[in-house]
Amino acid sequence: MDSTQPASSNHAKGEIRILSLSEAEVKECIDLRNLLDALAEGFKALSDGHVANPARPQLDIPGAGYSLAMPAWMKGMHLTVKLVNVFEGNIARGIPSHLATIHLFDPETGAPVCMMDGTYITAVRTSGSAVLSVRELARRNAKVATVVGAGVQASQHLHLLPLVRDFQDIRVVSKDFADAQALASRHPGVTAVEDLEAAVRSSDVVCLATHSYVPVISAEWVRPGTHVSSVGVAPPGGELPIDLIARGKLFVEARDSFLPTPVGCCELANIDPEAGTDLGAMLLGQRPGRTSDQQITIYKAMGVAMEDMVAADLAYREARRLGVGHAMSL
Repeated sequence: MDSTQPASSNHAKGEIRILSLSEAEVKECIDLRNLLDALAEGFKALSDGHVANPARPQLDIPGAGYSLAMPAWMKGMHLTVKLVNVFEGNIARGIPSHLATIHLFDPETGAPVCMMDGTYITAVRTSGSAVLSVRELARRNAKVATVVGAGVQASQHLHLLPLVRDFQDIRVVSKDFADAQALASRHPGVTAVEDLEAAVRSSDVVCLATHSYVPVISAEWVRPGTHVSSVGVAPPGGELPIDLIARGKLFVEARDSFLPTPVGCCELANIDPEAGTDLGAMLLGQRPGRTSDQQITIYKAMGVAMEDMVAADLAYREARRLGVGHAMSL
């Protein structure tokens, strides 16, 4: 034993000052265009093997919900851990079903640096990855988009879609037309429609953002050249029609998408992983993206911790620049 080294028991942690960011402050600090670019770089790093993105453990609370820990790290970022609790009964209580916090740690010492609300980030990074897929895979001349769903994810899609294409018509459809009308009223230029089949048949982009345990559209409604994205998670079924995959080209966040839930996507459980292309590999030019204007492209999301990491990094850096947030002592 090296007697020149002080005993670990002599080291007192002392007071550590960390930054605390509320949901409103996080929202203030994330520019949506910058988020799309940051996600694109994150997917490249993920596909290149530069992101430590271990499996997320799940803690089940019978009859109530479940809790996930989602850690990630890459060089140049803080150690990032998101804790997300999914409790479907919250909707009846008037609060989101997904509640999350994100914790940043110094990669050299492990000391805590920041604690921020993760509920908004969970919503915006998920919709952000789907709309990034629209940016990269939808036809350049896409003019009509339909969002299926009227919840948090649908609302975030409506904020993001105008950033990636000059859509002439953006529609929103929900099983409850009143919900679609209420959502459309909060987004200028968005129209609520009742006929889902007609909307899908006439769309260039279809974004599925529901909590449905069964497919919400029929594969035969999707016309050639359409881009379809899906972010809904509802095991053991799911919102995306599996037979659509056979008609088009599938893109995913990572190979883990094909693993059983809760890590992977329930709709992809019996699909050959070789049938899918990682979004990052496509962005790096290692695999092709859309290859014709008649090809149907499909993006199925599961949510990976890399997305939380890059979004939280954006929020933290901007908060420091603006002087936003409150200091806490631990």
